[in-house]
Amino acid sequence: MANKQIPYKIYLDENEMPKAWYNLRADMKNKPAPLLNPDTLQPMTAEELSGVFCAELARQEVDEDTAYFDIPQEILDFYKMYRPAPLVRAYCLEEKLQTPAKIYYKFEGNNTSGSHKLNSAIAQAYYAKKQGLRGVTTETGAGQWGTALSMACAYLGLDCKVYMVKCSYEQKPFRREVMRTYGASVTPSPSMETQVGRKILAEHPGTTGSLGCAISEAVETAVNTEGYRYVLGSVLNQVMLHQSVIGLEAKAAMDKYGVKPDVIIGCAGGGSNLGGLIAPFMGEKLRGEADYRFIAVEPASCPSLTRGVYAYDYCDTGMVCPLAKMYTLGSGFIPSASHAGGLRYHGMSPILSKLYDDGLMEAVSVKQTEVFEAAERFARVEGILPAPESSHAIKVAMDEALRCKETGEEKTILFGLTGTGYFDMMSYEKFHDGKMSDYIPTDEELAAAVAKLPTI
Repeated sequence: MANKQIPYKIYLDENEMPKAWYNLRADMKNKPAPLLNPDTLQPMTAEELSGVFCAELARQEVDEDTAYFDIPQEILDFYKMYRPAPLVRAYCLEEKLQTPAKIYYKFEGNNTSGSHKLNSAIAQAYYAKKQGLRGVTTETGAGQWGTALSMACAYLGLDCKVYMVKCSYEQKPFRREVMRTYGASVTPSPSMETQVGRKILAEHPGTTGSLGCAISEAVETAVNTEGYRYVLGSVLNQVMLHQSVIGLEAKAAMDKYGVKPDVIIGCAGGGSNLGGLIAPFMGEKLRGEADYRFIAVEPASCPSLTRGVYAYDYCDTGMVCPLAKMYTLGSGFIPSASHAGGLRYHGMSPILSKLYDDGLMEAVSVKQTEVFEAAERFARVEGILPAPESSHAIKVAMDEALRCKETGEEKTILFGLTGTGYFDMMSYEKFHDGKMSDYIPTDEELAAAVAKLPTI
């Protein structure tokens, strides 16, 4: 094998961990459009947002000029339980593919939640605790965000109410039980507990739910419960900020060995994993210091970037949240019950949407069965069972490596492996038993949902 001087796993020293989060918006000449108040259609202020979010998080949400936010010491101390996370050179995968490409992945699965979600969960729980709140509410798709938030809340002594997308609640019972182990209450969404849940069930009897539905329920509960605020695991600017630790660590580890990636790949649902991974690299691109190729990978069943429209839309199905300008399939779009529950959101992060619209990032969509084929192939050679969400990035990373095999190019590929699949065995079972299908929405279905976008 070539380049054996580079270890399989590159670990940063504890003292080399990032001490500040990087705000990519500070380097964007073309800023993402602001969130709009759905009643006035004016940009939301931090004061308005603080009725739903913690005050400090609301401030982070609207700040597009501060390049770095110091990470509080309490959060740094928590990070040290599982960070720095390793950057892995996929030597075994390279050999199996017989590719001249060099493949690296940033592994974020070495904590009980099994994913990168803990990076933002502890930050949001910390600010809730600091504000003197009793608890928080949230939604979760695959369950990784809900698991991470329940861990963070247990650590800080906060109550945690989770609305879990119904299809994932049924498909991933063990992840649900991890949340309950950490003290969270977990409700399948849509539910009869909230007004918006009852409305959605009346309009869509038997629905398997969506992240948009679960967000609506969590927000309604937060604003109607004294001492609570709502927290979100993806999409928002504040979450992209916290997740920048992924990319900052990855870049520091690569710089340590003089490695520069040519292609950077991440799965994309709401955007937290992809946005966190690419942040410092995209910053260099925006400042004209370096050039990289970025690829967002989304499921063909929920293709917001590749088949959506760039427009203002509600962040939730119940239309109670602010309006965000993003690539969207329409807040009323309820995707099929795919096994990549964390990628079933109707829209994309406003930051990533703007970067994509400006041509700074590519996007591809892939089918569910080919994603699991890639996941199984990866597991057999690299020894990690990946989550369905991260496996979207694995699929395209392998495609890029095989393309290098055809052309003879020695490109360096970096992708994000931000979740483990040990609670996704029902999904793997369906794949192995040949019971997994590929659902792709029709143009007519998408057009019907997009037709209901708000008029701005």
